Amino acid sequence: MANSKAKSGTAENGVQDPERRDFIVVATYAMGAVGAAAVAWPLIDQMNPAADTLALASTEVDVSKIVEGQAITVTWRGKPVFIRHRTKDEIARANAIDSGELRHPEEDETRVQKPELLVVVGVCTHLGCVPLGQKTGEVKGDYEGWFCPCHGSHYDTSGRIRKGPAPTNLEVPPYTFLSDSVIRIG
Repeated sequence: MANSKAKSGTAENGVQDPERRDFIVVATYAMGAVGAAAVAWPLIDQMNPAADTLALASTEVDVSKIVEGQAITVTWRGKPVFIRHRTKDEIARANAIDSGELRHPEEDETRVQKPELLVVVGVCTHLGCVPLGQKTGEVKGDYEGWFCPCHGSHYDTSGRIRKGPAPTNLEVPPYTFLSDSVIRIG
């Protein structure tokens, strides 16, 4: 009888080879984990932003072609962004204002990286209208900046709210200078 037990792969105590069983259990768990990951990955991956959304995350603008006194409008994340090459007079007027008198106090130098270039999101902070003042000949309001005709908000040459119902200044988007002539918004 001892010979028949040895041939069938059992030890004298009647238990099969424990090392073989451990390998099968570990292999089964590993295959289960791989299967779970294969099912979970598409569900997790579909939550990433789409390629067209990522493309809108930032935009690069060549500001070297904007002459002094000129303003351009670019689109970033579906919003207009105003970039104005300010004149010395516009910079002087923006710096002459005591920020303590403003509804939303901000110094001009905290709103710009280079004094001559102002970059602001062109959306009125009252109800989301697009203020006038970007194009030559448009009404710029009482402070020579921007004017929102919908409800009468007036912004100065630094994009700060000066008059009307808007509660805050025009937003300054995150931007960096990649070179002296190119900025990246976003």
